[in-house]
This record gives sequence, C-alpha cells and structure tokens, in this order.
Amino acid sequence: MTWPFRYPLCPQLPDGPVEIRVSDADQAYVNAQTGGTQLVTTQKKYLDAEWDAALAKHGDAMLVQVEPAPQAQSPKPRVPSPKAQTALPRAFRSSDPSERLSICVEALKSGRTPAALVATASACMEVNDLEAAARDLGEAIAQAPEWAAAHYERGKLWLRQDDMVKASESFQRAAELLPAFAPAWANLGGTLGELDRPTEALAVFERALALEPTNPQALNNVGVVRRELGRLAESEAAFRQVIQLTPAMAFGHYNLGHTLFLQGRFQAALSAYAEGQARDPDKNPVQASRLALCKVATGDAAGGLRELQRAINGVPREYRQQLLGDTSAILWALVTQHPELEGWQPVHAWLSAELKK
Repeated sequence: MTWPFRYPLCPQLPDGPVEIRVSDADQAYVNAQTGGTQLVTTQKKYLDAEWDAALAKHGDAMLVQVEPAPQAQSPKPRVPSPKAQTALPRAFRSSDPSERLSICVEALKSGRTPAALVATASACMEVNDLEAAARDLGEAIAQAPEWAAAHYERGKLWLRQDDMVKASESFQRAAELLPAFAPAWANLGGTLGELDRPTEALAVFERALALEPTNPQALNNVGVVRRELGRLAESEAAFRQVIQLTPAMAFGHYNLGHTLFLQGRFQAALSAYAEGQARDPDKNPVQASRLALCKVATGDAAGGLRELQRAINGVPREYRQQLLGDTSAILWALVTQHPELEGWQPVHAWLSAELKK
C-alpha cells in the first residue's frame, strides 16, 4: 500500500538468489486524482519498470505475486481501513483534491523525503498550484537527482506551463534513467514534435513503440510523424494497425483518411473519413470538412458542398472562419495538383463568399 510513496521504490536486495513475494499488488495502483492528473508512481507501468530495472541490475532476483490467503466469512476484497493507512496512501484514495493536498502537506511535516515531495507536487498540480509544485519538485530532484519519477513529474509541470524546451529536457532525463518506461519516451516525442523536430520525435516515438508494440497511441504517434516527414506508406501501415487494434477509435480512421488523401487515393480516403464520422460522437467539424473535400476530389462536388455546409453549422464564428480558411487553402492546393478536377468551382465560390461575411 505504501509502495508508490517510497524512495527508492525498490529496496536494496541482498546478494545471491532472492525471491520477493508480493501480495495485494493492485493496492499500489489506487489513485483517486481528478482532472487528468495522476501521480506517476501510482501507475502500474511505472512501478513495473522500476522493478524490472532493479531485478535486471541484481541479476539473480525474482518477483513473485502471490494470492492473499482467503479470509473466513469475508467475501469482499480486503481494503485497508482508513486508520490502518499511512498518510500518503490515504491522501491518494481521497476523492477530494483539497483534502488530498492537505494530507500531503501534513505528511511533509514528518519528513520532506523525495517521495513525499513528488506526491505533494502532484497534488499541487491537481489544484493548479504550479508554483508550489515547482518548489517541491525542485527540492525532490536536489535530494534524488537519479530518480526518474521526479523528472517525469517535472516534465508534466513544464507541459502545464507550456515550456516545451524544459519539458523535453525533463522527459529526456526520465527516459534515460528508466529506459523501460514507455510513457517517458512518448512524452519526450510529443514535446519534440511541438518543437518542430520531427526526425528526433519519430526516433523517440519508435523507441516507445518498441516497448509497447500493440499500444494504439504509440502507433498513432508514429503514424502522424511519419506522415509529416512524407513517409506516407509507412504512415498508412501504422494507422491500419491502430484501426485493427481499436476499430472504435474515430481518429484512427481520420488519420488514415488524411494519409490516403495526401497519396491522392481519394476514394479510399473518403471511405476512411466516413468511417471516422460514423464512429465519432462529436462529429468533429475539421474532419467533416476533410470528408467534404474527399467528396469534391472524387467528383461529388455537390455532395461535398452539402457536407461542408453541415460541418460548419453551429460552429462559433472565429473557429468557423479558421475552418473555412483552412478548407479553402486545401481545396486550392487540390485543384492546383489536379487541374483535371471538375465541379469544384461552386464550392470555391461558396467558401469565398462565406469568408467575406
């Protein structure tokens, strides 16, 4: 239960053959944080990566998960009572972010350890106190400069502050310290993409994919960057894998459609966009406009215009004008590359008129 709130997470193992027996491991993954915030040390992937690294370093140790002994007359799973829980595990089981932060701050009075500081920083980020989070993470890293978790959490903090350079540096350090933790590579790739460094981003995303070859998000990231680099056949292959793994994910179909469109395979792109729209509960207006352009490219200009009009219906004015401008630019590029295309003029005229409003 206290496992996510220790530093180091894995204890020093004695020499020689070692067998570590663990029961109720799922209790380490409990985290009731809100708003998309989740302390990295409560994530199964991170804890597994830490143990894998410790076992590999030892060379003759084994981790065995054992089932707890059945309890008489107790059909329900064993959950520790609040009084039996120490402060930090209790904090991260609370459904109230303010209570979580209060418990974490109180816990720091008993010792400003790296684990307590990182946990408190996460609770601070959850309530948008980024200044306090930065202070606690800085102190944690000063005490434990080789701890991947602290650098990873600071990378998340820099993302919140929109500092992609510092975020990339933090995620790079976390990935170097714990190479088997795929999310560190994935986040590093995302920051490098934002910094317009696609070649480096692709190498990093492919590193994450090598660790998790059936992870749809890792495949999607690889597909996007390959497309940006003009490697369209490889991009298509990645998105087809995404769809195979998660057929219900609309953006897998949308991304495939975009890649096919860039290849000039308009009929196939139309099918992919249509499949994405069918699976998209929000009917994304940008993707709907791409579907409209596919219809124009396949000779159904009238259908494309109707789809475009439907796509912008009810869209806020500023967003609407941006969407119309982007669509007009793509249409013009399409016509430039395919001068034989017919029927596009009414669509162009309607876009021009709408942009003037």
